[in-house]
Amino acid sequence: MNLHLGLLLAYSALLIALGLWIGRRVKSAGDFFVAGRGLGPGLVFATFVAANIGAGSTVGASALGYRDGLSAWWWVGSAGIGSLVLGLTVGPRIRRLARTHDLRTVGDFLEYRYHSSVRGVIAALLWVGTLFILAGQLIALGSILNVVAGIPRYAGCLIGGAVVTTYFTAGGLLTSAWVNLVQIVVKLAGFSLALALVLARVDGFAGLAAATPAVGGYWSFWAGGGSGWHYLALLAPSFIVSPGLLQKIYGARDDRAVRIGVAANAAVLLLFAFIPATLGMAARALHPGLPNRDLALPTLLTNDLPPLIGTLGLAAVFSAELSAADAILFMLATSLSQDLYRRFLRPAAEDAQVLKVARRAAVTGGAIGVGLAIVVPSVIDALSVFYSVVTVSLFVPVLAGLYVRRAGTPEALAAIGVGVAALVAVQLGTGGRGLGPLPPVLVGLLAAAAGGALSLALRARRGRTGAWS
Repeated sequence: MNLHLGLLLAYSALLIALGLWIGRRVKSAGDFFVAGRGLGPGLVFATFVAANIGAGSTVGASALGYRDGLSAWWWVGSAGIGSLVLGLTVGPRIRRLARTHDLRTVGDFLEYRYHSSVRGVIAALLWVGTLFILAGQLIALGSILNVVAGIPRYAGCLIGGAVVTTYFTAGGLLTSAWVNLVQIVVKLAGFSLALALVLARVDGFAGLAAATPAVGGYWSFWAGGGSGWHYLALLAPSFIVSPGLLQKIYGARDDRAVRIGVAANAAVLLLFAFIPATLGMAARALHPGLPNRDLALPTLLTNDLPPLIGTLGLAAVFSAELSAADAILFMLATSLSQDLYRRFLRPAAEDAQVLKVARRAAVTGGAIGVGLAIVVPSVIDALSVFYSVVTVSLFVPVLAGLYVRRAGTPEALAAIGVGVAALVAVQLGTGGRGLGPLPPVLVGLLAAAAGGALSLALRARRGRTGAWS
């Protein structure tokens, strides 16, 4: 066993032990789902940054930097912009509703605002989409362990899945929030040191510019290769309405905790976005012939840094994938236990039974995520499925539910149906290229808004009005 692998396994054992210890305090479904609604700004900040700096923000963004250059900033930067909107507008408003009406999931909000049919449709869609983002995190974990220890990617996926499922299942949001505090320190320290040493290795930005190929747009901030500002359409809306993030907001103790915690998270993301893009570009300068661009970041950390610093960087990436994966298990567990089981199968279920189902759902979701990770080609491929589904199915119903008083169940269902149908049609019909300058997700989002607006107009014309229920 080499030094890198030994230290990563020891770190994994530490996270599991902390998770199991905190998990002893979780006695009810309320503790598991919303952490007793007692998270202050610090814990809100930590659990948001931990969830948002995951496989896409590290391994995936570095892979884009390797391929496309500086414009890879927009992958993480778009998430920061979406987070800023969430923290200052949608977040405080939905937190107040959640506390007043004891809402625990986004499905609870959709049923409160519309009807159980909307809740059921969204829960089913999210289970499909969320499994793909879990697969994305596990693909990144598999890539790390493949480079560090030479083990097959599927074995790395199995190890990562076992670690995150164990500590999350112990205590849900409460466990995640405290484990995330450890992970965020490791992440920020590891990536900061790695960036400084890697830049020194390539003689700074001037040396990096001289070493990278003269590919068109490689040093363009706005667009280059397949990356650029168009990621705003894919990512920013999903970071405003992502169920896992909204449910973390449900756990905040007040609006101030939401505004400060989520906005501080946005600031970190906007700055952090430069790090993986730059590391990916440095990897291209030092290792121009990698067979798989997802290997750019783990290869750089393993081969081009002193062993201890490289291990810290690998632990930072490992933390990123684990923390994002636990946020995904949170969505899976709460959606199945609260939105499907308690609402449709056993409405009279007691808290203890719901908690048991949530834990079983986490284990099942983790197992399916590992299976998908083994067959899906890359991190970005997996994450794009999730972000597209979340954006198109949730953005219009959630915002209309908060800000359009007359919006009702017909409008929500119309937005979901038309939006998802348009997304699938354009994705399949154009091979993912989109219509002109519009990517498939933006076409789906515009179609969802049009479908909801048309339904509202037709209902108003017939003389009926929606009701806030």
